[in-house]
Amino acid sequence: MTQVVRGWDGLSDRNPLIEFVDACLRGPAQVVFQNNPLSGLLILVAVAWGAFENGQPRVFGGAVLGLVVGTATAIVLQVDRPSLRKGLFGFSPVLTGIAVPTFLDDRPLMWLYLVLGAAATTVITLALNAVFKTWGLTAFTFPFVLTTWVLLMGAYQFNRFTVLTGLKPKFPGEGALAGGRFDWDLIPILFRGVSQVYLINSWVSGLIILVALLINSRWSALFAVVGSAGATLLALWFGADGLSLDKGLYGFNAVLTAIAVGAVLHRPGVFVTIYTLFGIALTLFVHVALATVLTPLAIPVLTGPFNIATWLLLLPQRHFAPVPNHERVKETIVSAAKRTIQPLHKER
Repeated sequence: MTQVVRGWDGLSDRNPLIEFVDACLRGPAQVVFQNNPLSGLLILVAVAWGAFENGQPRVFGGAVLGLVVGTATAIVLQVDRPSLRKGLFGFSPVLTGIAVPTFLDDRPLMWLYLVLGAAATTVITLALNAVFKTWGLTAFTFPFVLTTWVLLMGAYQFNRFTVLTGLKPKFPGEGALAGGRFDWDLIPILFRGVSQVYLINSWVSGLIILVALLINSRWSALFAVVGSAGATLLALWFGADGLSLDKGLYGFNAVLTAIAVGAVLHRPGVFVTIYTLFGIALTLFVHVALATVLTPLAIPVLTGPFNIATWLLLLPQRHFAPVPNHERVKETIVSAAKRTIQPLHKER
């Protein structure tokens, strides 16, 4: 396997087309903080499986298109090559590419909307990362969140689009929760919590994504399971909507928080695990609060709760394990951002 990886890396160094493909493959993996083209390929397989399983093959097409457009936009903007090679300008556009065909009806103009959105996601990534450098943070997936919110809210003003979020605009507190029967088959629900990171409702896709994580980092795979299970069980305990629980909608943001805080930004340990469990609960509470705020707009929270909760967890600058876990995850969006920030601190 090591020889295959080295051979692929060498080929990427010599062939511009292979280099572009390699950068694109790393994009989906960087959503879950993994710098591995094989992990990215498996995640694309997971997205394809879920898209066809749910009768929405256009979602997979949108993922590939968003990934290619976002990465190509980064090349046109002449971003630094190391970051490009690591897929750091593909992970948010691939999510935008999934979101647009998921939440808008299938019309020819939707694809133009998607292309513009994916390109805008890359521009917003550059802009937000420049801002977040001030606090030693990175924008994570917030460029995708911000772009998709704008696209969906804008679509309400266009007769050529129909928003398909499945949410009903209403003032917070009006009416009851959707309710629904909660299926106690917890293993598939746990896997769906992982697949919903990519807006996919499929336990098989979630299992494939966990395998993709395991290939690159066993700790990331473990904390992904902990995040999904922890948030789902806590939401169940507090009496959350059964239908949303069954679809894994309370778990996916916590999956990202758990991977970031527990496996990537710190070396796994007792204190880190405790802090991660606290972060999982915090992510859930931010999730439900943000859902209340967005209820009148009928807009989904996407990965907004993960971004907000993880920023809050990082800003205090804890001292129990303040360095990235380079031994287990060699390169992610976080470590790349930290390398960029360090020279700025030295200049000061």
